[in-house]
Amino acid sequence: MKRLKSLRRWFTRKFGYARLLCLLLLVGFAALRMADPAPMQEVRLRTFDFFQVLDHREKTARPVTIVDLDDRSLKAVGQWPWPRTVVADLVTNLTRLGAAAIAFDAVFSEPDRLNPDAAAETFRNLDEATREKLKALPSNDQVFAEAIKRSRVVLGESGLPKANAELDKKLPQTGLATLGEDPHRFLFEFPGLLRNVPVIEAAASGRGLFTIRPERDGIVRRVPVVMQAQGVIMPSLTFEMLRVVTGTDTIFIKTDKTGIQSVGVKGFQLPTDKNGQLWVHYARQDPSIYVSAVDVLQGKVPAEKVARKLVLIGTSAVGLNDIKTTPVSPAMPGVEIHAQVLESALTGGIVAQPGYGIALEFFAAIVMGLLVIAFAPKFGPVTLVGVGALFASVLLGVSWYYYVRHHLLIDPTYPLSSTTAIYLTLIFASFVREQRQRKQIRGQFAQYMSPVLVEQLAQAPERLKLGGEEREMTIMFSDVRGFTSISETYKRDPQGLTALMNRFLTPLTNAILARKGYIDKYMGDAIMAFWNAPLDDKEHEINACQAALDMLEKIDEVNKAREEEAAEGGRVYIPLNVGIGLNTGVGVVGNMGSDLKFNYSVLGDSVNLASRLEGQTKEYGFPIIVGSRTALAVKDRFAILELDFIMVKGKTEPEVIYAIAGREDVMNSARFQRLRNVTIEMLACYRSRDWQGALDAIERGRKSEDAETLAKLFKLYELRIRAYQVDPPPADWNGAYALLTK
Repeated sequence: MKRLKSLRRWFTRKFGYARLLCLLLLVGFAALRMADPAPMQEVRLRTFDFFQVLDHREKTARPVTIVDLDDRSLKAVGQWPWPRTVVADLVTNLTRLGAAAIAFDAVFSEPDRLNPDAAAETFRNLDEATREKLKALPSNDQVFAEAIKRSRVVLGESGLPKANAELDKKLPQTGLATLGEDPHRFLFEFPGLLRNVPVIEAAASGRGLFTIRPERDGIVRRVPVVMQAQGVIMPSLTFEMLRVVTGTDTIFIKTDKTGIQSVGVKGFQLPTDKNGQLWVHYARQDPSIYVSAVDVLQGKVPAEKVARKLVLIGTSAVGLNDIKTTPVSPAMPGVEIHAQVLESALTGGIVAQPGYGIALEFFAAIVMGLLVIAFAPKFGPVTLVGVGALFASVLLGVSWYYYVRHHLLIDPTYPLSSTTAIYLTLIFASFVREQRQRKQIRGQFAQYMSPVLVEQLAQAPERLKLGGEEREMTIMFSDVRGFTSISETYKRDPQGLTALMNRFLTPLTNAILARKGYIDKYMGDAIMAFWNAPLDDKEHEINACQAALDMLEKIDEVNKAREEEAAEGGRVYIPLNVGIGLNTGVGVVGNMGSDLKFNYSVLGDSVNLASRLEGQTKEYGFPIIVGSRTALAVKDRFAILELDFIMVKGKTEPEVIYAIAGREDVMNSARFQRLRNVTIEMLACYRSRDWQGALDAIERGRKSEDAETLAKLFKLYELRIRAYQVDPPPADWNGAYALLTK
């Protein structure tokens, strides 16, 4: 047990619970096929019905003639049963026409009610002499028996649901020989047996059961070749007929441990199922093999209709209730089913289930099941459906080939149903796994992305590469300036500080999410976010800049409300100012962390630079500072102002940085153009070492109406220039300034 659990854990860890469940299903279906319950049988039978409808047996010869006790005959002669003398005339005429053998699909179990001795006792007012003459006459049964003796006649017998106490076991029985297991336990058994009147029975060349057992759905697909009736093994009417015409004294039954394999007489070996039943290979109903019984009695039947043929005497009359349902016809007389069996046997049209059929079914089910288990999870839906259709076509094709070419019944339904169940299980497991994955994605990303983006990601989780991938992204860092001073005012009100943080972090977060951003993490009052992951965003630079400007607007709204509240409450108002750094570059994004706890995050130099840029917002006096790749991507959509050429600590390549001063309306304004021109002139003089020119540009800028906007920038450059005037930069200086702080 311990070893089994260990094996199960190893398998599920390596292949998953779904595949383990599918293996158990494969074993379960194999056990189900061995048990072969009724529903499984019916599906198989319906498949064979379909085959017969598509490709029924074509008649190559007509070795059987049916003498039909039809409605016209019943009207002419009278209600059945007819007097035995009339039946004797029927046999005599058929014998004279050259019938090879005659079989009755009826049983004569009682003496004829019109026997002369019965009439002598029944009729009134008869004189004694007449009564004695009647008693001296031969009985109608005797007349019939004499006619039978002059021909080769097989009498029909019937199985009964109850034992017949009057059964005469001394009457003749067909010889029986067996090869293999005792057949008794495999044969269908009737508790009782209804035989013919002894005088008739003794005169016949053979006796056979004409009882037909429909399937559970009422369709006759198989007829027993041999059966048990009240302890006696008896052949069917048709098989006994074959025995009689071949002159064989004994029928041979071949069995093995699984059941009966075949039943034979000289020249005929009929394969059967394990219960001794023969699959009937049906042809379409054939009116040409019927002749009316009254025409036989009146001598109107051509000799070629009967000569050297097996003649079955039965009825198609509806009133005699011998109409059966078959795969090819909803209303076929029972006597014609016997004719179909004889035609199949005599023309080589027998169909059968081969002994290796079940082994072939098991092999197909196991191979297909294992292939589906192994490869289905790796295929896409379209490929999976295509491969499944191919497998189904191959199975049906093989089964159809065996049926058409070799008249063998190979069941495709078991391997198909087994494989389909496994396929559906894997589909369901995949569905559950996807739902769980979507739930996990929703849970993991719902707090950091907009609901619309989260749902897109949940519906297409393949767009999320959890293992980490390189992609170009725009990264944002934002921080509240002077938050330490603000938090000191809440020393005695920690709940108030928490409420304040939520108050400004919520609109800032919403601004990011509304522009398709992903919140990486919160670090106290700071936010880290990025764009173009986990979902693609072709305009990630633009969306990031829009979000940054939205954040400034949101924080202005929060400040305005706080200022009003502070004035009403008589409290000191300290505004919240946000610094934002944006940078575009390649980063590695994915689930970062440990096996126990991880976070969807991004790493890389571009991330570090975005963080440094956010830290410089207080130095340059602009709330939004972006790297050069971001600026170049959005230069036609935003008011971009070049600030500096810097060397960030820890990097070897300098970076041009810019400020985002506003949207297109600001970009196109005269005021911004003046600011831009002043900074361009100052930077040009500064980088060409024209210190005085740069100072003059700064002085002109300070005298303009926009001096306040550039105050910090002018002061920063003035200090640098004064320092360079005292201590000039080296000759290879390229204008880059090394930041001393992170």
